[in-house]
Amino acid sequence: MKKEIFQTSASDTVTLFFDPPEDRQPMECFDLYLNGTLHCRTEKTHAEFTGLLPETGYDFSVVFRNETIYTIHALTKPLRKRIDIREYGAAGDEVTMNTAAIQKAIDACGQDEEIVIPSGVFRTGALRLHSNMSLYLEEGAVLLGTENPEDYLPRIPSRFEGTEMECYSSLLNLGTLDRTKITCENVLIHGKGTIESGGRQLAVNIIESERERMKEYLSAHAELVASCENEDTLPGRVRPRLINLSSCRNVRISGLTLKNGASWNVHMIYSENIITDHCTFISEGVWNGDGWDPDSSKDCSIFACTFYTGDDSVAVKSGKNPEGNAINRPCRNIRVFDCTCRTGHGIAIGSEISGGIEGIRIYDCDLRNSAFGILIKGTRKRGGYVRDITVRDTSLPSVLVRSVNYNDDGIPAPAPPVFEHFLFERLRISGEALSLEGNREPVNPIELSGFEGEGYELCDVIIKDSEIERSGGAVIVKRCRNVKLEGLRRSDETV
Repeated sequence: MKKEIFQTSASDTVTLFFDPPEDRQPMECFDLYLNGTLHCRTEKTHAEFTGLLPETGYDFSVVFRNETIYTIHALTKPLRKRIDIREYGAAGDEVTMNTAAIQKAIDACGQDEEIVIPSGVFRTGALRLHSNMSLYLEEGAVLLGTENPEDYLPRIPSRFEGTEMECYSSLLNLGTLDRTKITCENVLIHGKGTIESGGRQLAVNIIESERERMKEYLSAHAELVASCENEDTLPGRVRPRLINLSSCRNVRISGLTLKNGASWNVHMIYSENIITDHCTFISEGVWNGDGWDPDSSKDCSIFACTFYTGDDSVAVKSGKNPEGNAINRPCRNIRVFDCTCRTGHGIAIGSEISGGIEGIRIYDCDLRNSAFGILIKGTRKRGGYVRDITVRDTSLPSVLVRSVNYNDDGIPAPAPPVFEHFLFERLRISGEALSLEGNREPVNPIELSGFEGEGYELCDVIIKDSEIERSGGAVIVKRCRNVKLEGLRRSDETV
């Protein structure tokens, strides 16, 4: 992954984000210039320039150690006409069902227009966005999904835990699942409000309904049911997400509270250039309540976000055997930076890896209040690969690379997965995890393990210039080739 600078624009704002130099040290700052004038000095690798003029070009540059390392020219967007959903009959009284009214406003939204959800609680079912539109939630605005499964019909082609299938529509739906082409692009979802679905209760209602629908199948496949994580696994796979992006391109989600999907909150499938920034994810108590899940997608970034999740904050995926091996669509070039985990598992890569995962960059994150920190995982039968992973300048409980035995139903791939080329640098490893129950527990700070069989060991791993803060706990290295621990310290001692 080459070093790059990116920009995303509104009519009066340009947001820049860029890759840090590899030798940057903690607390070192960047000077950001607008049209040759110093705009700000910051330790972060992103900045927002506000108060700009619509449809105007600006020159930006990033200076580090007195050298210009990036320059970019950005053009702000045209000023959009704002359309209040109340003009279409929506009512923010928390009681009125607004699905038809809001959908009518969305359908009528033109390229130079923006749908505005004002302060209030607007109850709704599933909504469908389209290309070249903007959705803005004012401060105090809540787009509130119901707990009724029927409000999330019809079912749509989707993918859950690595398998294509029909699922309930999500609260917000962008695009139609298609492996061959982009079906929705150039969408902005932003503001200061909240997008919230029915969470745990919606999940329970859907699972019970689906269990009844599947009862003959479940009865006839008792061995399959027994191989799953629990009895809710199979009926639970049709649950909707909070925001579903299928075969999308150039979508930004910014500034919002994203809350209580019935499973994952933001899920992008076969998509590219999905940017999520300055959002708060909340899904505590929701089974499979992941925050942000890129799935066989590329060139996606998340930054300046905070997670209170019932599962992984971020989970990178690429399909499940045998279908994932056949589709063979990797998840690549994913950036996660300046993010904070308040509760949840942390950042996971896998276990759905059958299409391959590569080019993942994680830096400047605070994962101390997570159950794992960084977890790279797969089952032996999954196939695929995980490679070219870099984690820098991050605080976390542990670094875990290992095989797992859950979510393991399905026909095995021809060969085990390949895990290779990982770099962990300048980490602060506490060796103490925060469970989902809120308990502090000692854990092994580092566990590195590949798969049994020649050629399937974990290969080419470097952990350097990092510190283990807790005196206890083991550093476990097994089924590995070419692992280097360089400058790894435990308190004041060298490991």
